[in-house]
Amino acid sequence: MTTPPTLRIAAAQSCSVPGDIAANLRTHLQFIDAARQARADLLLFPELSLSGYEPALLPGCVLHPADSRLAPLQALAREAGMAIVVGAPVASGVADKPCIGAISFYPDGSSTVYRKQHLHASEDRFAAPGAVDAGNPNHYLLGHMPAALAICADAMHSPHAERAVAAGAALYLASSLVSEGGYAAEALQLQRYARQWKLGVLLANHGGPSGGYTSAGKSGFWAPGGGLVVAAVGTGNVLLLASCEAGVWSGALQPV
Repeated sequence: MTTPPTLRIAAAQSCSVPGDIAANLRTHLQFIDAARQARADLLLFPELSLSGYEPALLPGCVLHPADSRLAPLQALAREAGMAIVVGAPVASGVADKPCIGAISFYPDGSSTVYRKQHLHASEDRFAAPGAVDAGNPNHYLLGHMPAALAICADAMHSPHAERAVAAGAALYLASSLVSEGGYAAEALQLQRYARQWKLGVLLANHGGPSGGYTSAGKSGFWAPGGGLVVAAVGTGNVLLLASCEAGVWSGALQPV
């Protein structure tokens, strides 16, 4: 009988400076270094981690994988053998407003852009929704485990998770800004996905206030079946690690 390989995934519960991409990049590099030392296969940042969750500032913070400012992230993904998923405003390609996006850099030097499909009502003024089609990729292959990405409100729409499961996802990766008031409902939904569809579910939440919202922090990982493996106690810059070895999940927290 073949023993399943070890897989390590990480959530960066990071704090963002409003509109300051350079400062936020420095924070990202600190998290990437910590995740690299922990030998993570994937590092997931919160929603709009590079700009902060600042809807009115989105047009001035639009990024593309080929942006020279992101070159260090692409290089580190190759060097560390780690997929790195960062949050940023991205061009929609079809509308005059940007999308709330996630840019992923892979160990082979490639990159993809995913655009948030489900917007909150307060976001419609500033952002366009991403398409629900093959041209808006949100799937990854992490070793032996296929994974799917969600950005915040995506995860509160069950059809989004259902499509991920239908496509074969074993992991559901939620890049979010969840406030104190919304955390209980979102955590319950993510745990339900883990229990109902035997998914591993990773939540990367902001570590501090952003866009006028008080983040709850409490990034976490639910194992297939719904058990909470590890969660940040509250807010602050914390690296959350979830490891699967021989089919058994364990977790750890590390201040950054």
